[in-house]
Amino acid sequence: MTTATRPRRKLPAVENVKRPGGLGDLRRLLIGADYPPVRSPGRRWQRIRSLIVPVVLLALVGLAGAAYEYLTDTRHLPANTAIVLAAVGTAPAALALLASHRPLMAWRIALVGLFLGVAGYAPPEPWPWNPVQILAFLAMLWFVSVRADVGVSAWCLVLSLLPVWMYVPNRGNAWGVTVLLTAIMLVGDQVRRRRSSQRALAEQAELNELEQARRAVLQERTRIAREMHDVVAHSMSMIAVRAETAPYRVAELTGPAKEEFTEIAASARTALDDMRRLLSVLRQADDPALTAPQPGLAELGPLVDDARASGVDVHLAMELPLRPVGEAAALTAYRIVQEALANAARYAPGARVDVSLASGERGLRVEVRNGRPAGRPARPEGPGHGLVGMRERVAILAGQLHAEPTGDGGFAVTALLPDGGVH
Repeated sequence: MTTATRPRRKLPAVENVKRPGGLGDLRRLLIGADYPPVRSPGRRWQRIRSLIVPVVLLALVGLAGAAYEYLTDTRHLPANTAIVLAAVGTAPAALALLASHRPLMAWRIALVGLFLGVAGYAPPEPWPWNPVQILAFLAMLWFVSVRADVGVSAWCLVLSLLPVWMYVPNRGNAWGVTVLLTAIMLVGDQVRRRRSSQRALAEQAELNELEQARRAVLQERTRIAREMHDVVAHSMSMIAVRAETAPYRVAELTGPAKEEFTEIAASARTALDDMRRLLSVLRQADDPALTAPQPGLAELGPLVDDARASGVDVHLAMELPLRPVGEAAALTAYRIVQEALANAARYAPGARVDVSLASGERGLRVEVRNGRPAGRPARPEGPGHGLVGMRERVAILAGQLHAEPTGDGGFAVTALLPDGGVH
């Protein structure tokens, strides 16, 4: 297959939080879960962030110092009180800037800081809060508006205006602050909506790309199925037809020869049925379960009988009782024995073949061992795919497979299949 699906790159996480509305939004604002990060930081952003963070921290420390000087010089607050108020006033900005996935936590701290920040306020001052706290609160409110849902942002605006109307003595200033906070929340909400639309478009574009790759893979699989049907399946069908009609077309055939042709025809029909099931899998995009049951451990007996009837000296031994295994493991065991018997008949004619199955703590152990060939083995026609297919099947189950010559000139295939499912 020449076409393969591209690995899906990780997209920014789209916030898909249920919006309960009303009191549900208020509950989330006050005690609910915060918003997760909207993007996974790349290497470039991580390098930039490592350079920006120290600068931002230094600037915030300087602003906190300025707030401390304002509170001690203008309001004449004690040093300990000024330190606490300066920290509470600037902490929300630090949390919003450096930890963008904690906007609600930053707002909660900032709201408490608005009530505490009026300590020592005297009427000659234009505002109940120091300038640093005001700027930090506006910056924090912006980060909330670009992250929170509409209902959460609305409650955030309403509760943020409570201390404004409680402590700002000049009503004109209170109205001005109300307009400013409302404008910040509205503009931030528009930015949030635009970002959400961009993420949705990026996700849809990625889905379209994956769908195109999926269709390309399906077309390739259909082409392979068509070629197999037109070439291999047709040849197998002709083999079956000629083997079935040989007793009627060739009068000189003896009884054993007729039986041999009958067995050849039956084997060809079985292989043709297996190929039809394979073609149906290739033509289906989602690989649904086939109506025909797949062979398992119960079919090993007939498989050994067919090999014995074709002239292979094969002996089957099972250590009963076998522990139950999954359908995938049973099918893999059957295919391993099937391929090993075919290889033994081809490359070790006349040799004894021993097939054994046993259950252990680690899973099902399958072993197929043949001795030194007594007849002339067939010449290999190139690199085969039998052992490759065995290894692929065992790897899917996270099992182990060993295929190697033995000391007496034979060959052994040993597989350990876990009891679990596909990995």
